[in-house]
Amino acid sequence: MSFIELKNVYKVYKNGITAVADVNINIKKGDFVFIIGQTACGKSSLIKLLYREERPTKGQVIVGGINVAKLKNNRVYKLRRKIGIVFQDYKLLPKLTVYENVAFVLDSYGYKESEIKPKVIDALTRVGLKEKLRSFPNELSGGEQQRVCIARAIVNKPKVLVCDEPTGNLDATTSKEIMKVIDSINKELGTTIIMATHDQDIVNRMKKRVIALKDGMLIGDWEKGSYKLDETA
Repeated sequence: MSFIELKNVYKVYKNGITAVADVNINIKKGDFVFIIGQTACGKSSLIKLLYREERPTKGQVIVGGINVAKLKNNRVYKLRRKIGIVFQDYKLLPKLTVYENVAFVLDSYGYKESEIKPKVIDALTRVGLKEKLRSFPNELSGGEQQRVCIARAIVNKPKVLVCDEPTGNLDATTSKEIMKVIDSINKELGTTIIMATHDQDIVNRMKKRVIALKDGMLIGDWEKGSYKLDETA
């Protein structure tokens, strides 16, 4: 049974650009999926539709039984609680410590400190940063900052982890380390992973499901695939 469904989805922006065109995708709970394609192929737009940063112009986007297209603005928080998001540019709060950055999510949900602390410690332990909880973002390497972002994204044990080019600012060695963390979250927590990337080495090495886009259209969907953008490959 699909956990995420995109049915005949289109996204057309006000400037007339069609970012997503008649896309149909089914993703099961616990899947690990790479979304690949050249710059401006529609990867980020597709990702944004999943967590309701954007609404589809046409079609249905269903995440965990929630029809995202019809979700009212005052109910978006219910969807966001099911989804953790990791960005390329970290988006950490510079004046907060590692602990405070991760705890911020739970605090905004109204959790008590007695509930927050064990969840934050668990999340930081999973990403290998338990010893850095009192550090500030500017005291961390790029890889460590991204680990904090991942901890923040998984601290509430979301059903889905959406990653938009999470290794885009990292070197090859650090990228491999980050992918080990994300892979372990998928395997140990059963979290569904959807990751947009143009990092061919990562995709080729990990042999996960690969969905390819070109000009907003789905041109390939391969189990244990590699980085290829030719639909005849």
